[in-house]
Amino acid sequence: MFSNYLKIAWRNLLKYRLISSINLSGLTLGLASCLLITIYILHELSYDRYHKNADRIYRLTRDFKTESGTLSLRLCSVSPPFGYYMPTDFPEIERMTRLLDDGISPLKYKEKLFNETYTFWADEYLFDVFNIGIVQGDPKSALKDPFSMMMTEEIAKKYFGDEDPMGKTIRYNNQFDFKITGIYKAFPGNTHVHPGVLLSFNTLKDNRIYGEDALRRNWGNNSFMTYLVLPANYNPQRMLSQFPAFIDRRMAGQEYVGKQASKFTSLGLQKLTDIHLYSHTDAEAEPNGDITRVYIFGAIAFFILLIACINYMNLSTARSALRAKEIGIRKVAGATKKELISQFLSESIIITMLASLLAFIVSYLSLPFLNQLSGLSLNTGALLNWKITLPLLLTPCIVGTLSGLYPALFMSSFQPVKTIKGFIQVGGGNISFRKALVVTQFAISIILIIATIIVFQQLKYVQNKTLGYDKDHIAVLPYNRALSEQFEAFRTELLSNANFKNAGRSSRIPTGRLLDAMDAYVARGDSMAMSKVDIKLVAVDYDFIPTYGMQMAAGRNFSRDFGTDTLNFVLNEAATKVLGWNQASDAVGKGFKYGNIKGSIIGVVKDFHFESMHQAILPMVLEMFPPRRSFYNNLSVKISGNNITGALAYLEATWKKYMPGIPYQFSFLDENFDALYQSEQRQGNLFTAFACIAIFIACLGLFGLSAFAITQRIKEIGVRKVLGADVGSIVTLLSKDFLILVLIAAGIAFPIAWYAMNHWLKDFAYRVNMQWWVFGLAALGAALVALVTVSFQAIKAAVTNPVKSLRSE
Repeated sequence: MFSNYLKIAWRNLLKYRLISSINLSGLTLGLASCLLITIYILHELSYDRYHKNADRIYRLTRDFKTESGTLSLRLCSVSPPFGYYMPTDFPEIERMTRLLDDGISPLKYKEKLFNETYTFWADEYLFDVFNIGIVQGDPKSALKDPFSMMMTEEIAKKYFGDEDPMGKTIRYNNQFDFKITGIYKAFPGNTHVHPGVLLSFNTLKDNRIYGEDALRRNWGNNSFMTYLVLPANYNPQRMLSQFPAFIDRRMAGQEYVGKQASKFTSLGLQKLTDIHLYSHTDAEAEPNGDITRVYIFGAIAFFILLIACINYMNLSTARSALRAKEIGIRKVAGATKKELISQFLSESIIITMLASLLAFIVSYLSLPFLNQLSGLSLNTGALLNWKITLPLLLTPCIVGTLSGLYPALFMSSFQPVKTIKGFIQVGGGNISFRKALVVTQFAISIILIIATIIVFQQLKYVQNKTLGYDKDHIAVLPYNRALSEQFEAFRTELLSNANFKNAGRSSRIPTGRLLDAMDAYVARGDSMAMSKVDIKLVAVDYDFIPTYGMQMAAGRNFSRDFGTDTLNFVLNEAATKVLGWNQASDAVGKGFKYGNIKGSIIGVVKDFHFESMHQAILPMVLEMFPPRRSFYNNLSVKISGNNITGALAYLEATWKKYMPGIPYQFSFLDENFDALYQSEQRQGNLFTAFACIAIFIACLGLFGLSAFAITQRIKEIGVRKVLGADVGSIVTLLSKDFLILVLIAAGIAFPIAWYAMNHWLKDFAYRVNMQWWVFGLAALGAALVALVTVSFQAIKAAVTNPVKSLRSE
C-alpha cells in the first residue's frame, strides 16, 4: 500500500510540474532560511556552555549609585580587595579566579615586536575554573610564579616560529622579562572573552607594576573580572543577601565611602552562561550579543517557514478541482477517507523530503554569505550538529504533515457524485481560508519591509548627525606613559610637518564609554556643596579640544600660558545644566572640586557625543593632571587630509624615533565610530536578506495561485473579450482581488510593525521619528510586487484567443 502511495505521489508531482516546482522552491528557501537562522541562534545560545562547571560559575558585578539612588554605572568587574576578601568571608566558594585586562601590551622577542591586544593578568586557579586546552606546560603551576607567561599556539608561532617556546624569555612593555611557562589552545569563538596572552597575576604584587598593598586596599580600580565557582544546587540569593553587610564591613574607613558604603555601591552575581546574551554592563571585555536579537531572528525563521507552508496549502487546495474526478473515482472504487488522507500526506512528505535535502545544500553554499552579513565565523561543520540534523530529519514528517493536513482533509471530503459530474470548483468552500493565508503572507512581508527601512533610516541618522566634533582624519594611537617626558619634543617634531594640524592626549576618546567618575563639589557661597549628580571624567591635555575641533560655549580652553590650569576644569553644557546654571557663562569662574583637586571652572565646551547614540550626552568634566599623575591612555593626531599616506609614514617614523621599544599602532577615529553601529548594520543586512526571501516565497505562492484562479475563469475571460472588453480592463478585473488582499495585509501589518520598531528605537537616546510614508512605501512596494506577479498571468490570459477558451468543450 505504501509503495503505491509513493508511486502515485511521484506521478502527480511530475504531472503538475508548475505547482510542484513552486512548492519545492518555496519550501527549500523557507527551510534553508530556517537552517541558517537556527545555526546562528544555536551559536548565540552556546556561549560558555562548554565549561565543565558552566552552570555553577558566576561573575561578580558592581553597581554604583548617586546620592539620590540613581544607578550611574554598572560594571562586569570589581576592585581587587573584593577578590582578596571573598574566599575568607564566603567559605562556600569552591574556587575563585581573576582576570585583569592589560589593554594593549607591547611584547618583544629578539627582533620581533608586536602589540598584543588580548593580554590578561590571570591567577594560577584559572584552569580550575575554566576548561582550557593545555598544549605545553603544567596548568597547576604555569601561572604561579611571578613574571611567568602563557600564550596561545597562534601567538607562540608568531614569535617563535618552529622553535620550542617553553623557557624562552619575552620582553614586556620594554621593561620586564617574562618566562614562557605554557602554551594553550585558543579559546573557542563562543566565549565571552578571548585572552591571547596570560601574565602571572602574582607579578602584580611587584610595586613597580601594581603593588601587593594596592591589591588589598585599592577599592577604586574596578578592572578585575572575578569569577566564582559555587556548590551544586547552591542558591546564589543567599550570597547576594550578605553582600551589603560584607561591603560595609570591608570598606569601612575609606575616606570617600561616607557613612554606609552599600548605599552607593552594590555587588551582583552573573551566571557565566548568561553573560553573552543578558549582560549589558558599561565595560564588557568584548561586545556581547542580545537575547532580543535571538528572539527577533527566531521569529523571522518561523514566519518564513510559515509563508512557505501557506504556499503549499494554498496551491494544494487551489488545484483540488484538477484532481476532483480522480478523488471521486477512488471513492467509488472503495477508497476510504483515511486512505485518501494518507495519499495526500505522502505527496506532501515527499515534497518536503526533497526540499529538506535541497535546503541542506543551499545552506551549505550560503553559510559564507551569512558569515559576511553577520560578522560571525560559523563553519559548515555546524550543519552536522545533532541539534541541526535531527530536526532536519524530522522536518519532512512535521512540516509535511502540518502543511499537507488541511489540503488532505479538504480534498478527501469531496462527494464522489459531485466530483464526477464536475460540480467542484476551485475555492468552493475554502476561498476565505485561502484568502486569509495570502493576507498572512503579505502582512509578514510588509512588516519585514518596514523594519528594514527603519533600521537603515536610524543607521543613516546616527552616521550623519552632528557630533559636536570633527571625526575625520584623526589617527588614534595607544599612548604609552614612557613617552610623557619626551612628549613636547615629540609633538613639536610632529607638527613641524605640514601634514599635521594638532595632537592631543586623553584618558578616553570619543566612540568610547564614559566610566570614570568622582565626587564633585560646587562653590555655594563660602562653602563647597557636594553635587548629587553623576559627572563623568575625561583626563585631557592642552590640545585635546582643538585636535577634535570642539567649540567653546563660554570661557576658554586649557592653556600653556596658565601654569595653574592643572588645577582647573572645563565642563560640558550638560554638566552646567544639571549643576543648576541656566547659562554656560554662569559657570565660568565658579569654584569647583572634583575628587581631591580643587580649582575653578575656566570654560564650558559645547555638548558633543562622546558615546554612541544609544546613550544620552552625559554631564562631563575635562580635567588636566600634573605630569607626575598622567592618566592618558590615548594619543589623537589630526591630519590635514592632503597627504594621508605621507602623514602616516612620517607619524610612524617619528614614533619609532622616540619610542623604539614600543610597537607603532594606530586606527582612524571614523572607523571606530562606524564600529559603534556595526551590530545594527549587520542586523539591517540580515533583515534585508530575509525580507527579500520572505517576499520572494510569497510571490511564488501568489504566482501559482493566480495562475489557477485565472484558469478557472478562462471562459469568463473569453466571453468578455467577445463582448468587447480590452486587455487592460481584463487585467484590472483579475488583479483587483489580489490587490485588495494586500491592502488588508497592510492594515494588519502597520500596527504590529509600529509597535515592534518603536520598541527597537527605544534603545537609542537619539533616534528618528517613524514617518507615515515608510508604511505607505512598504504597502505600495508589496502591492506592486503582487501586481507584477498577478499581471503576468492576467495578461497571458487576456491576450489568449477567446475562440480557444470557448470551444474547449
